[in-house]
Amino acid sequence: MTIGAGVPVRDALDSALVALQGAGVDSPRLDAEVLLAHALGVDRAALWLHPEREVTGAATRWFRDAVRRRAVGREPVAYLTGRRGFRHLDLEVDPRVLIPRPETEHLVEALLDLPHGVAVHDVGTGSGAIALALKDERPDLRVGASDVSPGALAVAHANARRLGIDVAFTEGDLLDGVDGGDLHAVVSNPPYVAEGERAALPRDVAAHEPGLALFAGAEGLGVIRPLVTQSAGTAARVLALEVGAGQAPVVRGLVAAAGFDDVTVIRDLAGIERVVVGRR
Repeated sequence: MTIGAGVPVRDALDSALVALQGAGVDSPRLDAEVLLAHALGVDRAALWLHPEREVTGAATRWFRDAVRRRAVGREPVAYLTGRRGFRHLDLEVDPRVLIPRPETEHLVEALLDLPHGVAVHDVGTGSGAIALALKDERPDLRVGASDVSPGALAVAHANARRLGIDVAFTEGDLLDGVDGGDLHAVVSNPPYVAEGERAALPRDVAAHEPGLALFAGAEGLGVIRPLVTQSAGTAARVLALEVGAGQAPVVRGLVAAAGFDDVTVIRDLAGIERVVVGRR
């Protein structure tokens, strides 16, 4: 991709579009717009409103490099910009954490009707997306979150500080060290990709996102099974889990067998059974 000094926005986008399309990127127009908007420090609407604006200097250099990294190395756009929107929040993300997805927002929605002031714990919090969104939208809740990865917790802590949201973060595997007698709800977007599906993942995901947050044994249930068991041993009345495509029937059975026998399955916008919520 060639972008010289003083190139109008429209031309910079067209040049990036050619490079990204040629590389087989799934969403070349969107990616080009997000990257250029970030380079210029504006929102995407400004690109459409002012297509004649010139891209110069440091913005040109950053945009050219970002498009190359996206096209050649398939680095995710969110890692290139360091940002990802989730619910009403603008989160900082980097390769230490899974990039929050729109379908995970269904987990937050499923818990917005919890009783006033109860305790909720987010297992495998990553960037802190679920925990921070819950606390942002339901400030009365007592929200805790944990992750086995120190790097992920550092990202979550940084997001909480920058956003001014009070969530208690702890390092630990699943519910280890969590006061289960005080819990009302457990929520998690756990690793659920089966090892055999590794080769089928998009390069963006497989090559760049943390495997610890993706893969969970031969069936993809290596984290969900023990988490359901641990949750059953707490006082939690609600257990909400994100699951992979095709996993909902099995997970529904696991959740019901653990005593959360009032089970609801929520589909994402693509119609996939994505969230399993058990109550008791």
